[in-house]
Amino acid sequence: DIALPGPRHALRAQFDTLCASAGVSPKLRAEVDDMAMLRLIARDSGWLTVLPEVVVQDELQAGILVAVGHSTALQERFYAITTPHRHRIELLEQLLVGTPQT
Repeated sequence: DIALPGPRHALRAQFDTLCASAGVSPKLRAEVDDMAMLRLIARDSGWLTVLPEVVVQDELQAGILVAVGHSTALQERFYAITTPHRHRIELLEQLLVGTPQT
């Protein structure tokens, strides 16, 4: 049994493609659009769950959950969106443009 992000989620599309290319048809137990809910399912159900590690990083560090697999073919993109500020925060600007700190 496996719980997956819903069909509109980018990670789900990547997982479906990976399964199709491997000729695998997992037994789907649940489709969940909300990452917080998928986190709870991973923690409380005992089912395998496909989700970004960042969503369950606390549970992984505490040993409540364990990662049973990892694929570089599955990637989640996160974006930082901000508005112009009157006061510049240099460290934040360096982080957003990817410049190393000095």
